[in-house]
Amino acid sequence: MQIHIEASDLPGRTCGPGTGFAGFDDIHVGVQRKDRPGELLGLHPGDAPRADWTLDCTAVSTAEGVEISGPYIQNRLGGHFVYLSWGTVDPSGTFTMFRRAKLMIGDIDPEVVEASARTGHLTARLRLTDDKGGPRCGRVRPPDITWSATNHGA
Repeated sequence: MQIHIEASDLPGRTCGPGTGFAGFDDIHVGVQRKDRPGELLGLHPGDAPRADWTLDCTAVSTAEGVEISGPYIQNRLGGHFVYLSWGTVDPSGTFTMFRRAKLMIGDIDPEVVEASARTGHLTARLRLTDDKGGPRCGRVRPPDITWSATNHGA
């Protein structure tokens, strides 16, 4: 199974200071590998017109429903989720994370998860700019994200 993340409305490469927030330049976003904050998939600049990622996963039917796992699916207290990591990139190319967004697998309608296990494709669509104009962070739940079973490549 694959999870496709389709993100639009990125916040830009600069984020000004806020309450308890220093502000940052040369902002980028990528998907964090499970238990490896320094390993990111598909780093996109914060001023890109869109950001897309495809995550290879495994979907297994259990007594509780379909369980999704894979190298980019975190499994911590609070459930399974995907981390979108926000950070800066210095002139040498080093990424330094300053915030993350959690795309909560447990918030997906179970019927959508079951249908995606059948089609082999689960798609998430979200805006990456929050209501204050900064990088979306924290737990991202509907209606700020929509999940659907899709037929990518069909």
